[in-house]
Amino acid sequence: MSFVVAIDGPAGSGKGTVTKKVGEKLGLVNIDTGAMFRCVTLNMIEENVNLEDEAKIEEILNKIEIDMKENGQIFLNGKEVTNRIRENDINKFVSPVSIIPDVRKKLLDLQRKVSQGKKVIMEGRDIGTVVFPNANVKIYLDATPEERAKRRMKQNQENGISSSYEEILESIINRDKKDMTREVAPLKRAEDAIYIDSSNMSIEETVEEIIKIIKNVL
Repeated sequence: MSFVVAIDGPAGSGKGTVTKKVGEKLGLVNIDTGAMFRCVTLNMIEENVNLEDEAKIEEILNKIEIDMKENGQIFLNGKEVTNRIRENDINKFVSPVSIIPDVRKKLLDLQRKVSQGKKVIMEGRDIGTVVFPNANVKIYLDATPEERAKRRMKQNQENGISSSYEEILESIINRDKKDMTREVAPLKRAEDAIYIDSSNMSIEETVEEIIKIIKNVL
């Protein structure tokens, strides 16, 4: 029987890091949906795909292979792209790619398929509203744009990615606007989701808070 924990929230809210740590501590399978969309975006950039070229997009989706390892490594069509999919050119284009209906349908099918019969934790922007509206636990993780920009800048520095705080903040603000106002699966808090503002919380504090919530349901 499946058990699903859905964690939604805006870019840079710490969803990926928190989800990974919670999954490790509770033995839940972590399915990184954001990385899936980033892989599709990278594939399209590499193939110089026009976002209005439906035939080419369908061709890519039919042959794309995304593999996520237990150690956190992510592979696209057999190539390791863990850090590559977090670079600035991907950040700029992942939002418009993610609203393409065929892309969402393909990844929605994959997300549901890999979750069958497992205890999983999944993060994204529409997990609790679209992908798993009947998830056992729904959490909306948030933080101020300024705090999210600081976190993203630190993450980029650790991965050797060059970017300024101002550039990252602008990108996050623009991303929020696009994600919240898009017609297809917009970013929003599910009515039954528990809201957590982690602006003044450490990663460890956020992880422990979420673990408490999940243990009350498990």
